[in-house]
Amino acid sequence: MKYDVIIVGAGPGGIFSAYELTKLNQNLKIAIFEAGNPLEKRKCPIDGVKVKSCIKCQTCAIMNGFGGAGAFSDGKYNITNQFGGSLYEYIGKNEAIDLMKYVDEINLAYGGEGTRLYSTADTKIKKMCLENGLHLLDAQVRHLGTDINYVVLENLYNFLKERVEFFFRTPVEKVEKTEGGYAVITENDRYECDKCIISVGRSGSKWMETVCNDLDIPTKSNRVDIGVRVELPAEIFSALTDELYESKIVYRTEKFEDLVRTFCMNPHGAVVNENTNGIVTVNGHSYEDPAKHTENTNFALLVSKHFSEPFKDSNGYGESIARLSNMLGGGVIVQRFGDLVRGRRSNTARIQEGYVTPTLAATPGDLSLVIPKRILDGIIEMIYALDKICPGTANDDTLLYGVEVKFYNMEVELDNNLETRNKGLFVIGDGSGVTHSLSHASASGVYVARHIVSNM
Repeated sequence: MKYDVIIVGAGPGGIFSAYELTKLNQNLKIAIFEAGNPLEKRKCPIDGVKVKSCIKCQTCAIMNGFGGAGAFSDGKYNITNQFGGSLYEYIGKNEAIDLMKYVDEINLAYGGEGTRLYSTADTKIKKMCLENGLHLLDAQVRHLGTDINYVVLENLYNFLKERVEFFFRTPVEKVEKTEGGYAVITENDRYECDKCIISVGRSGSKWMETVCNDLDIPTKSNRVDIGVRVELPAEIFSALTDELYESKIVYRTEKFEDLVRTFCMNPHGAVVNENTNGIVTVNGHSYEDPAKHTENTNFALLVSKHFSEPFKDSNGYGESIARLSNMLGGGVIVQRFGDLVRGRRSNTARIQEGYVTPTLAATPGDLSLVIPKRILDGIIEMIYALDKICPGTANDDTLLYGVEVKFYNMEVELDNNLETRNKGLFVIGDGSGVTHSLSHASASGVYVARHIVSNM
């Protein structure tokens, strides 16, 4: 079977590639291959009653399927070059911002109308952070919420399904170069195309490595982010979240001069499990609908680790820490901050007696047995620093879930068109190592689609 363009992966990069391709040329024959399920069949079995923890499904409904790992996130689209990836280094700062704004317009047109666009511009919070050794990064943030994000994806799928051929539950085993383009090989079939766009996200990192090895595409090691997810009463962070919703705050530790940052803030949200390549880690979601709000706010505190020669497997390092957590806790571990700083493990009784009700059923334990001391010391420092601008952050009952690991694909060698040295083969989104966010991944998809059509 022959196509003009085959897209591997139906995450934000793949979706917006397909959207822009069909918009610019309705005659293109396009196929999308996705290892997971269609959106309506993405159901995590954890219900908190019969199933309380990850049962390691064959394909994780949270990580895979139409919409990618961002489908059940809280739908935050950050319009900024200060974080979320290095797309601007390839296409220019102004172009990157313009594309992110274009993606925002599409999201609004497909169900996101009425959602709020937050901004760090002219906020007193920035000055307050600087006065306390913290740095607030600049951004505009569109918060769709997990519920509205689902609606937007549903509408985009309804638009695309009439114009694109989808192959769900069809993992691609191999990509081969042919005389006139590329061949995509699945378990049972072979499909050919003139142009191939790979957009497999972070969960496709190991597979992406094999593609690069097979096609002699140079790569370089990226970083891995390791940390915890903090959960506390929503009132403590309301001064930040009411005005900014998502605040990216960076702190340089006094002890090691490492950078610790907040990530993925979820006001009135819930802590959730994630399964990446069989490893259970933690994340957070939040909803736009007030009826689905909780009494808590959660956010991640992450430390980035970059490695130099001879070690190259940054993701392997993160995986080993996550596996240790899984081994000790059977999944995610939760600990009260007061217990951590006193050097004792949390138990069920201490968690139940605390004033913060957990939104995730996790195993009480001791994170100091899992997370390396240097990283954990930085996280503790950061919590005390945040306590100065949001008093109560360092309360004994603040909950820490571990571990949270953000795996980054090795950076694939790409030109300014996000094209590999094999012409006609493009790598976009978080699977490229270039983007680390919904907005950047989506923008990269639009950019490549425009390039392909303009050169046909």
